Amino acid sequence: MSEEIQKNQYSADSIQALEGMEHVRMRPSMYIGDIGVRGLHHLVYEVVDNSIDEALAGHCDKISVIINEDNSITTKDNGRGIPIGIHKKEGVSALEVVMTKIGAGGKFDKDSYKVSGGLHGVGVSCVNALSESLTATVYRQGEIWQQKYSRGKAETPVASIGNTEETGTEVTFKPDPEIFNQTLEYSYETLSLRMRELSYLNKGINIVIVDKRKKNDKGENLSETFHSKEGLKEFIHFLDENREAIIGNVIAMEGEKNGVPVEVAMIYNTSFSENLHSYVNNINTHEGGTHLSGFRRGLTTTLKKYADNSGLLDKLKFEISGDDFREGLTAIVSVKVAEPQFEGQTKTKLGNREVTSAVSQSVSEMLENYLEENPNDAKIIVQKVILAAQARHAARKAREMVQRKTVMSGGGLPGKLSDCSEQDPTLCEVFLVEGDSAGGTAKQGRDRNFQAILPLRGKILNVEKAMQHKVFENEEIRNIYTALGVTIGTEEDSKALNIDKLRYHKIVIMCDADVDGSHISTLILTFFFRYMKELIELGYVYIATPPLYLVKKGQKKDYAWNDNQREILLEQFGQGASVQRYKGLGEMNAEQLWDTTMNPEERTLRQVTIDNGGEADRIFSMLMGDEVPPRREFIEKNAIYANIDV
Repeated sequence: MSEEIQKNQYSADSIQALEGMEHVRMRPSMYIGDIGVRGLHHLVYEVVDNSIDEALAGHCDKISVIINEDNSITTKDNGRGIPIGIHKKEGVSALEVVMTKIGAGGKFDKDSYKVSGGLHGVGVSCVNALSESLTATVYRQGEIWQQKYSRGKAETPVASIGNTEETGTEVTFKPDPEIFNQTLEYSYETLSLRMRELSYLNKGINIVIVDKRKKNDKGENLSETFHSKEGLKEFIHFLDENREAIIGNVIAMEGEKNGVPVEVAMIYNTSFSENLHSYVNNINTHEGGTHLSGFRRGLTTTLKKYADNSGLLDKLKFEISGDDFREGLTAIVSVKVAEPQFEGQTKTKLGNREVTSAVSQSVSEMLENYLEENPNDAKIIVQKVILAAQARHAARKAREMVQRKTVMSGGGLPGKLSDCSEQDPTLCEVFLVEGDSAGGTAKQGRDRNFQAILPLRGKILNVEKAMQHKVFENEEIRNIYTALGVTIGTEEDSKALNIDKLRYHKIVIMCDADVDGSHISTLILTFFFRYMKELIELGYVYIATPPLYLVKKGQKKDYAWNDNQREILLEQFGQGASVQRYKGLGEMNAEQLWDTTMNPEERTLRQVTIDNGGEADRIFSMLMGDEVPPRREFIEKNAIYANIDV
């Protein structure tokens, strides 16, 4: 048989039976989402989840996370410690089984853990597989036990290395550069936000995070300690610290319905946005699911019944919808489910049907009691709902006006849009450009085949402080909707987007590299976050990065995106080099704009992602809301940084 025929043979020998750990290393994204920044931080979350499980089972109240100087991570808890005895089936220490076998661990034993965090149950063994080195230290039975691993395989046997009166588990791991080839650097801010979140979701636990790479003003390692006595109540105060509450108290409850532990906290504020955050076993289910459906059902039916009985709706000439009850609402729903079933694009949508009624009943009981005991607050909430209904009615007219204009203008595309010739949305990109001048330059410099340009006049409306009908009446915002091709929503769901109609899969915000440009970018991002969040979640929104400087000497020239790059170029070019500071995109000619900011071969686009929905919501409300002091404090603290990550 020829070598070519042998190559193409599909036989039993062609089937590769990969061991669990080998499969994790070959397909890491299946287990941790990706091998970029998110996946890197997800390793920490998987290890901390084990400690949280010990806390949920009542055996742990202190967890520490340390970022070491070499970007390795150490986590430690004061739980029972992973068992170190010989596992009957495997014939090796239970510690080694937990660390080297996918799907091994106490989480699958209902007697050990009633519920557990994490999505896939891959846990610490997955972290081990993706680590260059990992050391597990167990404090148990009066002794300190230790075992070392590399890329998922045991390097040493489990051995006693000393005596102790402590109990608990300590894990130190260093991510494998063969897997994480984009970055190995941990973000203190990202880990800190998650630890804060976990402290609110699991009240009573002390969680300490330490960064040995950085020092504070006192010369000590940067660190924070998180502890919450009231759980979700405090979480609501944290999320809503930049909004003005309209009722005196956070409405909260916790209990168990149909075997499902449910915890809910909510408050109404003066804003026009709805901010719902949902969790299952401490995982942020940003796609929602049955627990969120249950919350909405319980909220709507209970408030509707109270509003009808109050007589306050008698003069209203149209029906109230579910959206009206949630305007200006910030709420957190947290459930613990023994065997969660996840659905959705990123496996963060809860599918367990029994949870809907459990949450709905819990919310109904909580609200009925609160409204009965707090009649003044109840009246304020109903009045807020009536205002929301009136605004929605006005918004419907604004939407109808936009749709009529779209039909009457033929193709429905804004007159200022310079479209591209390509019809496949996956190949097309649109630049939202600040001002007609820069728009004109971008039109000359672009590749007409796949790049479209939409100039925006001045600063678009700040949607954080505007009622919905004002948003839809704004010309620049209408132009964005019609250019992108997505619908403006329906009365039932004012922010529903018809993604199938989206005309571009790259939406690039291109503004001047100055304070005004940053403000306009933030206004546009606020609009996308509040009204087109799905586009951000799908990875379609980007920010262009035009250069700040052009450094020249004779025929030589190069661009610099920050002061450090400028100094390096000046040193390279030597005496006689000149620097041109670009105050705006309009100062570049078409060729320069193409070379630096629009050419896919050379440009740098920053993809906008939402790593933490609650924190993103808090930052947008702070930057774009009415409260000035927290905004000033934030700017003073972060003025050194060139951009804000949300």
